[in-house]
Amino acid sequence: MKFVKTLLAILGLLAAFIMIAPAPAQAAPFCGITWGSLAKVAGTGSTASITNVRAGQHACFDRMVVDVQGRASGYSARYVSAVANPGSGATVPLRGCAFLQVDVLAPAYNSAGLPTYLPANRSEIVNTSGYSTFRQVSMAASYEGRTTLGLGVRARLPFNVFVLDGPGTITRIVIDVAHRW
Repeated sequence: MKFVKTLLAILGLLAAFIMIAPAPAQAAPFCGITWGSLAKVAGTGSTASITNVRAGQHACFDRMVVDVQGRASGYSARYVSAVANPGSGATVPLRGCAFLQVDVLAPAYNSAGLPTYLPANRSEIVNTSGYSTFRQVSMAASYEGRTTLGLGVRARLPFNVFVLDGPGTITRIVIDVAHRW
């Protein structure tokens, strides 16, 4: 009889534990990032000219910034199997396991056709050594009012693109790529 009571007590405790046990935890998004990796497109073309491309490292993502002298809002960014030069169609070689093609709907030249942004090395317009996600930033071309940049990254990771106005008449097209999912 004592054995049966002990067995019933154990079974009762197990049943209570199962009924009130916490649900499995859901993994929180990395740093709260919920961007995803699908294409991002916005805005329209501009005659304002690109003047600089730069990059920085943050705790949760790597950031590329395209400076435009004047008002600009147009961009298209998407993962591709290879970044193509818009004039010739030639593949732009990039380091990394995934490639973002970033088209800024603004030229890197002025109305007279003179360059407003002319990097010393089009294949390495930003030094990305030591970055968590970026492997290479390259300028494919500026053609028919559109400037194509290639961004080689570690993997197909979530990214975000947005436009910041200012300071002054500068517009900044910002591309953030998360360090992980």
